[in-house]
Amino acid sequence: MSAPRPGVGLLLYARSRAVPGTLGALAGTAVLALGAAARTGSGADPGRLLPVVALAPLLAAAVTGAGLGSAAEELDRTAVRPWWPRRLGLLLGPTALAAVLLPLAVAGDGPAVLRNLLGCTGLVAASAVLVGARLSWLPAASWVGAVCLAADGVRGRAVTGWGWPAQPGGVPASWAVAGGVFALGTVLYAVRGARPEGPRG
Repeated sequence: MSAPRPGVGLLLYARSRAVPGTLGALAGTAVLALGAAARTGSGADPGRLLPVVALAPLLAAAVTGAGLGSAAEELDRTAVRPWWPRRLGLLLGPTALAAVLLPLAVAGDGPAVLRNLLGCTGLVAASAVLVGARLSWLPAASWVGAVCLAADGVRGRAVTGWGWPAQPGGVPASWAVAGGVFALGTVLYAVRGARPEGPRG
């Protein structure tokens, strides 16, 4: 019997976690964001791009979150090697691809897109630990939607933190909060993994 070729196990693992589909969906998200940004037009008012700047990173994070779960949690627990490097790869690989594509697609406010991608990905990763990968998009979508509705016209220093999805890309407080959320979600997911879920149906 011939020895298995190097990389076959990694390829099978990637397919079991729907990585090819995730990467394809992220590319599609970038194309949709490019079209939406072109139709919206940046103009002189950065608020015109807010729906794209907020929703494109949210969609990309939701796509990434869908692949964070495991179809065979019992088998995962029996693995000899630690799982945290693979979990980091599952989270950071698609995030890195989105971090390259989305700011290019929404060139009107690329820094805000990148910040929102990090914050939304952190929320999705933490939610995968708490509620499972299948619903990991829901808390992030709720937060981004609530902020976009509530932050309009609000002034003050606090809003630059809790309202990070709706802030311009050059606001330091928004970066600090979104970066902290990303770091927390990444560590939680790497250490704990997604919450086991029952079968679909």
